[in-house]
Amino acid sequence: MSTLTTVLLSALPLMAGWAVHVWWLRARLHTARRDPLTGLRTRDGFTRRATALLKNPRAVVVLADVDRFKQINDTHGHAAGDALLKATAERLAHHVGRSGVVGRLGGDEFAAVVIDDHGTAGDLLAVLHGVLARPVDGQDPDMHTTVSLGWVRASDFPADDLSGLLGRADEAMYAAKQGRAGLRRAGLGRLFATVTGRRSGRTGARTAAPVVGVAA
Repeated sequence: MSTLTTVLLSALPLMAGWAVHVWWLRARLHTARRDPLTGLRTRDGFTRRATALLKNPRAVVVLADVDRFKQINDTHGHAAGDALLKATAERLAHHVGRSGVVGRLGGDEFAAVVIDDHGTAGDLLAVLHGVLARPVDGQDPDMHTTVSLGWVRASDFPADDLSGLLGRADEAMYAAKQGRAGLRRAGLGRLFATVTGRRSGRTGARTAAPVVGVAA
């Protein structure tokens, strides 16, 4: 047996061990970027994928917030609340599809980036709003709520990064929730006077009267 062959054979266990270690690290990284309850991407994983999708001029950023979630938890229990979050996540992921991305930002707040190939985002999100309001299978029929949605076309604000677009979608979602409209698009004006991306009423925001400049 040649010296080269001997060296290669002796290195095989080390190479195999390193390959297993790399696989383990990748698996841990993948797990860390997934929310354990819903299976959606966490904020970090969502941000990475969403930032890449925003290079597409047809990208639409959506923010979703479950209405009366605390009331659901208090009335029906945390298991029911978890079931509602899981159902919301599954419906969002199914509706967005593989061309987009959905993430759970925390609590009952979700975000998505959708590629609007046909310019029909408003209609599609209206359908999604109805889907999200359906009762959860296997749960008490009385345990149902709606989800407020705010959305913005990335092409309307070409200077904004993901954070800025999420801020605008957040403002639109808040206006939809306050007006019980269910769904609202961020237009070319700011919904509320803000500073550092915080909407009126949140820590760090101005207390001046809101400036409304969008249509539903």
